[in-house]
Amino acid sequence: MSPIRVMLVDDQALLRVGFRMVLEAEDDLIVVAEAGNGAEAVALAAQERPDVVLMDVRMPRMDGIAATGHITAANPATRVIILTTFDLDEYAFGGLRAGASGFLLKNSEPTELITAIRSVASGDASVSPRVTQRMLELFGSKLPAREAEETSAETRLGVLTSREREVFHAIAEGLTNPELAARYSLSESTVKTHVGKILQKLGLRDRVQAVILAYELEPGGE
Repeated sequence: MSPIRVMLVDDQALLRVGFRMVLEAEDDLIVVAEAGNGAEAVALAAQERPDVVLMDVRMPRMDGIAATGHITAANPATRVIILTTFDLDEYAFGGLRAGASGFLLKNSEPTELITAIRSVASGDASVSPRVTQRMLELFGSKLPAREAEETSAETRLGVLTSREREVFHAIAEGLTNPELAARYSLSESTVKTHVGKILQKLGLRDRVQAVILAYELEPGGE
């Protein structure tokens, strides 16, 4: 297996050194680039195409949320983990909304950091849909609306079958695969198939983005 290629983005050089030491002690992780601000991160990500980016939020020239949006739009295969000082803050949620696959506290244990990187590199999210739901309740109304075409829920979700719509709305409630299986009397493998098709049809990276999309399609969600 090829190592997971990681880029570090933080305006504090000492923090980047610390992260590098932790990551490069693992056989399956390699740091391929470092950036001290968002603009530099966008340029380096286009050049290096890392698998995972550890992204600080508050930086000069371009903040981490804007940089996350540019990076994930240019290369959807690159996953971003937002680094934040406070749990459940609006900056972390802003990063998820911009396309990040998760967030971590800067003082997380090394094992948490490594697990999160491996998780998002494999296509999962490192923050649960329930946490995303809570963040929506706290901060959703405070964030500016997306600059995107007006799309009704009926239009956006029209590609889904009736069962897939049911599962989509259940995902938006924060239900796990076992909970989905119990609600609809399905096997977990069938649930996983439904979830995979929903994400593919809607062009979403993970379940967290499904929760955010459901919020944005709700009347008054923006």
